[in-house]
Amino acid sequence: MLDRRELLRRGMLAAGAAAMPQMLAAQGKPVADWTLGLTDVAGDIAPRPLTRLHGRAPGLSGTLYRNGPARFRRGASSVSHWFDGDGLMRAWRIAESEASLAARFVDTPKRRIEERLGAIVQPGFGTPARPGSELGGPDDANAANTHVIAAGGQLLALWEAGSPFALDPETLATRGPVTFRSDLAQMPFLAHPRIEPSGRIWNIGSGGDHAFIWRLSADGRFEAGETIRLPMASYMHDFAATQRHLVILCQPWVQTSPSVPYIQSLAWQPERGSRVLVIDKDDLSRRREYELPPLFFFHLGDAWEEADGTIRFDGCFHKDPLFAVRGAAALLEGRREHSEMPALTLVTLRPDGRADLAAAGITAEFPRAAPEIAGLPRSKTVFVGDYSNDRPFARAVGIWDWDKSSADRFDFGPRQLVEEFVPAGDHLIGTTLNLAAGASELHVFDARRIADGPVASWRSDVALPLSFHGSWMARASS
Repeated sequence: MLDRRELLRRGMLAAGAAAMPQMLAAQGKPVADWTLGLTDVAGDIAPRPLTRLHGRAPGLSGTLYRNGPARFRRGASSVSHWFDGDGLMRAWRIAESEASLAARFVDTPKRRIEERLGAIVQPGFGTPARPGSELGGPDDANAANTHVIAAGGQLLALWEAGSPFALDPETLATRGPVTFRSDLAQMPFLAHPRIEPSGRIWNIGSGGDHAFIWRLSADGRFEAGETIRLPMASYMHDFAATQRHLVILCQPWVQTSPSVPYIQSLAWQPERGSRVLVIDKDDLSRRREYELPPLFFFHLGDAWEEADGTIRFDGCFHKDPLFAVRGAAALLEGRREHSEMPALTLVTLRPDGRADLAAAGITAEFPRAAPEIAGLPRSKTVFVGDYSNDRPFARAVGIWDWDKSSADRFDFGPRQLVEEFVPAGDHLIGTTLNLAAGASELHVFDARRIADGPVASWRSDVALPLSFHGSWMARASS
């Protein structure tokens, strides 16, 4: 079994407030194309009210926290890949008809080093180390820029190859990296934990052809952990889970060398196909494997298990990692490199060992389901989609019904860049970047009538770069 030292070594290879925000691009001005979605933000954004465009959200009170890269350039230097910008935590707060926005950068060692030097020097997913870099461990390259969850009264800003960073949920101030146990410091911790309805958290720390399985309590305390062997040394960004099993999809984008940046260590080997590893949560030694065609993916939906043992989960699949290798890097240069759009697809794993795929027939990303039924049978998937060849970002939000093979969707039009939407009871909540207004917006939908459009929308006075993932935290009733 792989020991902690080797997992840490591989993790290092993988790592490779003012009154008005100080922005590095013009705000509040019309912008003709999608490049506004990669604007740099120079500093924290103090709390400010949003302008209500229409409607209200009855009974809805809480905060949509969203995380994503927002500082890509310093001086004459730039990160080499979209995924390597500094994490900016956004707090979109809603109280029925009123809403506000605040944002703060996660105060990581990476950010402090580069702020001090005035240059991008730390390695990352696709960015090489440069003169002046300091890399004593994975967290020195940790951008904390991918996702955010709540546990133990604090926010956890998540990356892939290192520790979560804890933040204060009210002020967004960084409390520091989280060490769940002293001998597990700086271990890989994926950006997509699976959270049971009870609040228990499962996650994976990927390191070559081994992975560490994390199990945390609802309040974020370490409960158990174990290293397992994977079918191949796949790049791993996400996994799925049923009520009883972990479902790990290993794609044939395989680590073949100890290169930095991490993306250069990976080789696309479609001849190997994909493998699905199903592991019993109560006994990680009990496992079975399934074979699938070669697939590339970033994101999966929740899995569920039926009475006869059939397991199903959905994902947004590409034919190859072209976007990850070239497309996401080209975005920072204002270029749209053509690549295949992700397709929403249902995977079925049958008790007799067969596995098959069923495509929904739509382009989609960021599949989500209601957190209260995580791991339980469902028929609907929240998505954003309507990707096209003239720009790299979505323009619509919807809910796909697997039973009816149809979508209830709303098209924001060509002048909006649509970010991930998340379920919140009977609502969907998410953000867009309005190119015509030069401003980021917050929208609430009735989840039962998406096509009717938002029931409430607000506009900010800033244009924030597009974020990756977020979580809705309802405000407790008094």
